Amino acid sequence: MLRGLPPLLSPQTRLLVLGSFPGAASLAAQQYYAHPQNQFWKILQAIWPSSPYGTGTGSYENRSTWLLAHGLGVWDVYGACEREGSLDASIRNPQVNDFSNLRRRCPQLQAIVHNGGESYKHARYTAELGLPVYKLPSTSPANASWRFERKLAAWREVFEQHGLI
Repeated sequence: MLRGLPPLLSPQTRLLVLGSFPGAASLAAQQYYAHPQNQFWKILQAIWPSSPYGTGTGSYENRSTWLLAHGLGVWDVYGACEREGSLDASIRNPQVNDFSNLRRRCPQLQAIVHNGGESYKHARYTAELGLPVYKLPSTSPANASWRFERKLAAWREVFEQHGLI
């Protein structure tokens, strides 16, 4: 059984991005969206050009602090699962994270964003929070059918709606 990463949240989190489960590169690095072809960090850099996107020691910590300072949080729908490789289609026996205390942990939370279809399959759990729930195109390299510009436009629209831009 693989275990996911802890959430990146703060009391100032206004928008929470939920992926499905970290890929092998992310689990190995213990960092969200660590695969170099994943476009998550590239999308954030395009939305917030003052990004500390560097690659040196501490860059993930800097990027995490930076996104939290902008009101963004990151977590996954699954807290644990069995999976060979990194594809969502290979996930077996997933255990859904407990979202019941999110509003207490993040009193400014305005909406939930599901990063891709696998995450969105569990929108019923996040909808119970009584907040808007969005399905955005996956930033994964497996989602090659969406060009970067099209993904960016979809992500930017939701960020604008919730005052993150």
